[in-house]
Amino acid sequence: MSSTVELTKENFDQTVTDNEFVLIDFWADWCGPCKQFAPVYEKAAQENPDLVFGKIDTEAQPELAATFGIQSIPTLMIVRDRVAVFAQPGALPEAALADVIGQARDLDMDEVRKAVAAQQAQAQGNGEGK
Repeated sequence: MSSTVELTKENFDQTVTDNEFVLIDFWADWCGPCKQFAPVYEKAAQENPDLVFGKIDTEAQPELAATFGIQSIPTLMIVRDRVAVFAQPGALPEAALADVIGQARDLDMDEVRKAVAAQQAQAQGNGEGK
């Protein structure tokens, strides 16, 4: 049984809302590096059963790929509490993927939320008075 979840625009919001930690692999069938990364990602999914490992086929879900500004695939994204805390294109080797997952687990989400709020406030502030 596959431990990864196929994400579509229909189930995406629900998945990231219902789960505090979601990994997303943006891929496509024609992409060689994506095929190399798939078993690495699958193995990580089996080793981290408490996390949600999603896959987005950029050919089938162009809107989702566009929403996240995906330029090249594979791209790995990690979403915690509906905040994208990591995004990197390229097929990660097994050790690097494990490292990234570990780092994302260790994040202090209160700090992340503060930083995001500050960025948003700054962005709104910059838009005024012009």
